[in-house]
Order: sequence, then C-alpha cells, then structure tokens
Amino acid sequence: MKYLASLLTIIFLFQSCSTKHVLLKEWVLEDSITKTANNYKASNELEYKLIHTELHLSFNWDSAQVTGSAQLTISPYFFPIEEIVLDAKNMKIKGVFSANSPLKYYYNGRQLAIKLPRTYTKEEQLKIHIEYSAIPGSTTSQKNAAITDSKGLYFINPEKKKDGYMPQIWSQGEPESNSMWFPTLDSPNQKMTQDIFLTVDNKYKTLSNGLLISSNLNFDGKRTDHWQQTKATAPYLTMIAVGEFEKISDKWRDLDVDYFVEPKYASRAKEIFGNTPEMIEFYSNKLGVVYPWDKYAQIVVREYVSGAMENTSAVVFGDFMYDTQKNLGGKNHEDVIAHELFHHWFGDLVTCESWSNLPLNESFATYGEYLWKEFKYGKMDADHHLSIDYKNYMRESTFKKEDLIRFEYNNILHMFDSHSYAKGGQILHMLRNHIGDEAFFEGLKYYLNENAYQSVEIHNLRIAMEKVCGRDLNWFFNQWFLASGHPELKINYSYKNNEVTIGVSQAQDITKHPLYRLPSSIDIHHNGTVRREHIIVDRINNSFTFTISEKPDFIDFDPERVILATRLENKTQDELYNQFNYSTGFKAKYEAFTQLTTEHTSFTDKVIEIALKDEFWKFRSLALDYLLDEKNTTKVKFQDSIKDLLDKEDHIGIIEKGNKLLDRIH
Repeated sequence: MKYLASLLTIIFLFQSCSTKHVLLKEWVLEDSITKTANNYKASNELEYKLIHTELHLSFNWDSAQVTGSAQLTISPYFFPIEEIVLDAKNMKIKGVFSANSPLKYYYNGRQLAIKLPRTYTKEEQLKIHIEYSAIPGSTTSQKNAAITDSKGLYFINPEKKKDGYMPQIWSQGEPESNSMWFPTLDSPNQKMTQDIFLTVDNKYKTLSNGLLISSNLNFDGKRTDHWQQTKATAPYLTMIAVGEFEKISDKWRDLDVDYFVEPKYASRAKEIFGNTPEMIEFYSNKLGVVYPWDKYAQIVVREYVSGAMENTSAVVFGDFMYDTQKNLGGKNHEDVIAHELFHHWFGDLVTCESWSNLPLNESFATYGEYLWKEFKYGKMDADHHLSIDYKNYMRESTFKKEDLIRFEYNNILHMFDSHSYAKGGQILHMLRNHIGDEAFFEGLKYYLNENAYQSVEIHNLRIAMEKVCGRDLNWFFNQWFLASGHPELKINYSYKNNEVTIGVSQAQDITKHPLYRLPSSIDIHHNGTVRREHIIVDRINNSFTFTISEKPDFIDFDPERVILATRLENKTQDELYNQFNYSTGFKAKYEAFTQLTTEHTSFTDKVIEIALKDEFWKFRSLALDYLLDEKNTTKVKFQDSIKDLLDKEDHIGIIEKGNKLLDRIH
C-alpha cells in the first residue's frame, strides 16, 4: 500500500487558497510508514483510478521551471472515497478545484492530499483541476547505473553556454519521476489517456505521446501544440520534449514513423533509425498483435540519464545514438532500438503491476533484441548477443543472487539490474525452447490480447502459457522466476564397452537455491553425423548411458546452451577441437575456442586457422584478437590467411584489426 489515506480522516480548517493548513489529525505519508520485518513490497493499492490527464504547460527556461494546469479525471476503484492523495514532488500548488469550486488540500512537498466535496462511488467520475508550478531541477537521491538521475524534467543548456548542441527540454519518468512535473498517481498499475498542450516559442518543435492534434500560433507569438493519446498507458510512460529538432519522416504501413535529431545529424537519421519500419513489421507478425499505438517517434537528446526510454509512441535516446559504425567498430545500436520498440507490446501495452514484477517489462524487451537479431542476421548472431547477456548476469551473480520477481527490495532502482534484464531474457529463451516456438509465440499472443491496456503480474504470463500449451508450468516459473541463483553443473563424459555415460551433477547450494528440473538433450557426434538424446536432469547426481558402436568425436550436453548455468566439463583438447569444428551453436564454439587458446598447444594454431575463415564474424575477430596479443609469437605464419581474410572482409572492426596486425608483422 502506497498511501494510508483510506485509513485516516482529515479535517481542514482553511480553504485551499489559504497560506497555512491546520490538521486535527495527521495525514500519514509514505516516508513515515513503518517498514515490516520482511520489507514486502505489495502492488500499490487501487483506491481510485486515474482515467484521463489533461495538462497545459509552459516553460521558463531561465529558472528551469514549469507552469502547469492539470485536470485529472478520477473514479473510485471499488470502495467509496472522500479524499485522494496524488504524487506531486517539489511543486508550488496554487489552487485545487472541482467544478470551479476550490477544494481543501494539504501538501507536504511530495504528495498532495485533497478533500473531496462529497463521497464518490465507483459508478461516478470527478474532475480535479490543479494550478501549479514545478521546479524539477530539485533532484532526488534515487539513481543507479541504469537511471542516473530522477529529476523528471530536464532543461539542457538553456543559456547556450555549451558548444556543440542546442538548448532542449526533455522528460524521463521511469520509475516514479513524472510526478516531478505534473500531479498524478505515479504507479505502474494505473492506466490513463491524455491530452497535453505545450506552449513554446515558435522556433521550437515539440514531441509527446500520441498524435499532434493541433498547432496554433498565439497572440504573443508563442505556439501551443496539442498532443493527444486516446489509448491508455501508465503515467511513467508520459513524455515531452522541446527543442530546435529536425523531424525526418518515415512510414510503416499507414503509420507515421518519425526521427527527431539535431539539424546537423538530419542526413544520418535514416542511417541510425532506418530499420525501424522493418522492425515494427517483424514484431507485429511474430507476435500476431499489430503495433497498437497511433505513431512511432524516436528522438535523440543531450545529457540523457537513462540510455533510452520506451515512452509510449515517443522513445527518447541518449546522444550515443549519433555514433557512427566506424566509432562502434562496425556495429550499430539496433539492439537498443529493438529493445525500446519491443517494450511497446511488453511494458506499454501490457505493463507490470508493480516494480517487483519489472521483468515482465525488461526481460521481454531484452529478449526482443534476440528475436530481431535472429530474424535479421541469423541465429549465430542472436546467440552471440545472448551470450553477452549471459556474461552480464553471471558477473552480477558473483555479488548478488535475487529472485527474478522480487517482493523485497530497499530501492525501486535496485530492480533495474542484470537480473531483470539479462537473466530474464535467458529465462524466456529457455521457456521458448521448452514448449517450442509455436506454443511460445501463441502464448505471447494470448497474453497480449488478454491483458491489453492493463497491468499484470507474473502469474498472468504463466496462465497464458498454460492456457495455450496445456501443460502445467508452475515448476518452471517457481524455479526460474520466483527463486534465486542458477544451476552450477559438473558434467563428466566417459566411454566403456560400447557405451557412453554422461554424468550431470548440480553443485549449487540447494539450501539457498532450487534443485532444478532441467529438460535438455545430449548430442553424440561421430563422423559428421549427430545423434540427439533427450533427457531430464532433476537430481543432485544424474547419470545417462547410451550404446554406441565406436567412440564419438565428442559428446555435448545442452548443445545449444539453452540452460542458464555454469558448466565444468572434462573434455579433452581433441574433443574441444572437434566441438569447435562441428558445433552449430555460438556458445559451444566459443567455449571450445576460449579453452583451446587459453594456453598454446598443438591444437591452438589449428583452431586459429579455422577461425580466420569462419562464416561468423565474431570468430574471425576473436582469432585476430588472439594474434594481436603481444605475447603471441606465431603471427607471421598466419600472414597469408590474414591477407585472404581482408580481401573478402566487410566488417569494419575486423578490417581495422587485420590491417593493424599486418603492420605489426611487417
């Protein structure tokens, strides 16, 4: 429960226009709530629904201040109400009204408590009008690596003292910072439609959610733009931006797709964002749910505090997006673009009901990156991308192991970590592989349609998947979403009397983490053929024996490396060499390459020679990295292979490495 308003009666002795308020009973606000022993974070109690928000905003650039008029349409959720509490941080409240009559209120600098003129029931709606000014420059202490500041609204370079970029205003609302610049119910389980009127100097362009309904020049030479979003979304997804941006227009089907950049980058806008229409088409088809919003805009701003943000129909990116492929070594930022776009289904259309359930937003957006790469660049490239997420989570797991869905945390921003993003994406990949593509994507379609424009918890996802595939998935969700840690596997391969035995042991501390049930497979490779056996690992010590005609080239447990686990295996150098040669999955090849190049052996030069000719760019790059190592003394023998590589290479980063290496050899 975020507020205790329904438990208390407030008696006001002065009208809202007075300069002081005397309370006969204390209004208990969030900071004064005594924390329970287990620090359980429940979803915010729905005492009232925020149905619609209308904002009229103008800006004082010199003082970094917003002058605002807000009209909120609110209805009791179920029980009758006599008062409401709104989130409104660092504001000056000038007046609160309903039907032009002033209302009694109390404001503590963070929350605005309003006494209603009478009791309202769930069949009724009321409109609350608030005149205010906001000073979002008064920062709060909430920040982490993902969100480095929480002022809500930012005035950037208003005095034009910084060379290289123009003055601009932009907002960043997640998780609960939009209440720094407009009064609202700043909770992910609220959904509202909105009309936003922005009054600015005529030289500026504006951007907000939804469609630009009108743009009118005022008598004072300023202009008022009216942005309207008629489909409900969470308050933290509301955005505004103001500046002398240039708009580059694109299309997807009949939908406007626009890119807002500084004028000097206008010629590069489609180089940066040009694949967006294809992404929208891909996700719409893959999910079976057509992109649900009225437009899709992307804007690049300066000094951004959160990398990128999926505000509904109007995504904000930091200025790192201006980097060229040369700066990035031949890569681009398509993973970020894909991530924020996929949020428009997972996070915007269907929203986590509490920050404890944040993985329902971020795990999906992270996995959306994988899906785009798989479609556009192939499975090897996608698996390489997934392996980076694997490393990010494993690195974090050395100092924290948390439940993915966490109902206890000290700070909301602690949820924005590699568990919610990277681990969650890996878990979705496991779920997809467990039930199969057809069931997985049909389950996502059902989940999205069943919960469109609503907020959900983890069980909504489980129930949707079970509804489609007909299987009980409690065990999967319990061990992966509702528990901490990961399997720590020890894998032993042995051969005797025309039999192969694979031992798989779970070595994680099962007093703290689950004893996992792991449906998987084993590939037995021999003379270019692969025999696949399906198994289930569900004990501490597991053993699987299969008959063979002769010793295999190598055997591989979980050949696609679907399971999120650490692995310790007893493979020989010869088996690792065969694994690199014959595996079709990125991680299996990468593991073999890494082990064969850690120390120089008779197999090292052979695997380098093969890697220089590999179809996938990453292995060519890894081979060059190995040869660029100053400790390596074998560069000269690969001179011809490097020249052959460069004759056909189109990857900028690899070309740079190859030329650098040839310079050293010469």
